[in-house]
Amino acid sequence: MLNVADILETIGMIREENLDIRTITMGISLLDCVSEDPGRLCDKIYDKMMKKAERLVSVGVEIEREYGVPIVNKRVSLTPVSLVGATLSPEDYVRLAQTLEKAAGDLGVNFIGGYSALVHKGMTPGEKNLILSIPEALATTEHICSSVNVATTKAGINMDAIRMLGQTVKDAAYLTRDRSSIGCAKLVVFANAPEDNPFMAGAFHGVGEPDTVINVGVSGPGVMAAAIRRAGACNLSALADVIKKTAFKITRVGQLVAGEAASRLGVPFGIVDLSLAPTPAVGDSVARVLEEMGLSCCGGPGTTAALAMLNDAVKKGGVMASSHVGGLSGAFIPVSEDAGMIEAAERGVLTLEKLEAMTAVCSVGLDMIAIPGDTPADVICGIIADEISIGVINQKTTAVRLIPAYGKKAGDTVEFGGLLGHAPVMPVRTESPARFVGRGGRIPAPIHSLKN
Repeated sequence: MLNVADILETIGMIREENLDIRTITMGISLLDCVSEDPGRLCDKIYDKMMKKAERLVSVGVEIEREYGVPIVNKRVSLTPVSLVGATLSPEDYVRLAQTLEKAAGDLGVNFIGGYSALVHKGMTPGEKNLILSIPEALATTEHICSSVNVATTKAGINMDAIRMLGQTVKDAAYLTRDRSSIGCAKLVVFANAPEDNPFMAGAFHGVGEPDTVINVGVSGPGVMAAAIRRAGACNLSALADVIKKTAFKITRVGQLVAGEAASRLGVPFGIVDLSLAPTPAVGDSVARVLEEMGLSCCGGPGTTAALAMLNDAVKKGGVMASSHVGGLSGAFIPVSEDAGMIEAAERGVLTLEKLEAMTAVCSVGLDMIAIPGDTPADVICGIIADEISIGVINQKTTAVRLIPAYGKKAGDTVEFGGLLGHAPVMPVRTESPARFVGRGGRIPAPIHSLKN
C-alpha cells in the first residue's frame, strides 16, 4: 500500500539523487527471418523490427510523463545475428549492420544490441565472418553494439576466439581513430553472457526467450550514496540493511515501469536488472557509494571488500522487489562512465590490476577502460583472457570493454561524450603473453563445472 511518505521519497530520489530507469530494452527474435539471400535477410529483419518495436519509444515517453520517472534510453536487443547469418560473408554482415542502423534511426531508439556471436566452444565459418566484420560494422554505424561470448563455466575458454578479438579491438580502434576510437566502446567480450541483459554493449536476445520481451535496467548510485550518508556512523551489519532497503525501493520503481511497458506494448515482461549503473553526472557514481561506505578513495585498500558487500546487499534487497530478476544484476564499474572512478584513475589510485580484483565480486568487469593506442594485440588478448578466467572459475558473468585509444598514451584523456563520458588513459603492463595466447585451443572447463 503506497502512502504519501513513499511517494514523496520517490520524488526526492528522482529530483535530487539521480534516480532513473536506465533503459527499457525490447528483445526481438530473428529466428523466423532466416534466408539464404542476404538482401532478403536484411529486409525481413528490418520489417520485423519496425513491426515489433514501432511503439517502444512512444510508450516509454508516455510512462515518463505519467509517472515522472526518467527513462534514459529505449533500446532493442536481437537474436545474435551470427545465428541467422550463417551463410553471410564479412561484407554481407556489414550490410546487415547498416540495415540495423537504418532501423535504429527509423524507430528512434538509442542502441541496438545483438550484433553478436556465441563462440565459447568453437566457431562456425559464419561466426568467424561476423567477428571479421565487427571493426567496419562499428565504424560505419552509430547505434549498433556488438558482443562475443568466448567462454562459459561449462565449456571453458576459447583462446582461438580471444586471439581473433585482440586484433579485432585494435582494428576497431584504428577505424574510428578520428572519433577517439569509439568503435571499441560498442564492443564487449564476455564469459557466461546472460541472454536477458538489457544493458549495452552486451545485450542480445537469447534463443530461449519468447518472440518479443521487455527487460528493464534500473539505476540508482546517487540514491544509494544518499541513503548511506544518512545512515551515519552505523556498523557494517546495519549498513548492509540500509543498502538492502534502498535497493528494494529502487527495484520497485523498475518493476512498475517494466510491467507498465510490457502491458502497453502487449509483450511479455522479462526481467528487471538490479545493476547499479553509474553516469558521468556528479552524484551518480558507484565509486562515491564506496567512499560513503568509508573508503578514502575508490581503488585504495578495502575497495574489493566494500564492493563485495555492496553488490551482495543490492541483490538481497532487489530480489524481494521483483517477480523476475535477471541480466547482470550487480554493480557496474565502467571507468569512463563514473565520475568517481575517473577521478580515482586520474590520481593513479585505481589501476587496471585493482579493477581486475574488483571484477571478482561485482558485475561485468574491465569496462570502458582507455589504454594506450600502441598496446600490442597480444597484450590485449592476455588482459581479456585474465578477466574471462575470473568469470569461468567463479561461475559468474565477466566482460571486457577496452579502448586502445589511437594516438594516445598513458596520462592522456579520451573524450566520448554522453553516457560514455571521458576516460583517463591507464597504463598497461606490456610484458608479452604471445607464446601463451599463440598456443590456441581451449582452456578446459574447471572441475566444478561437472554438476550433472
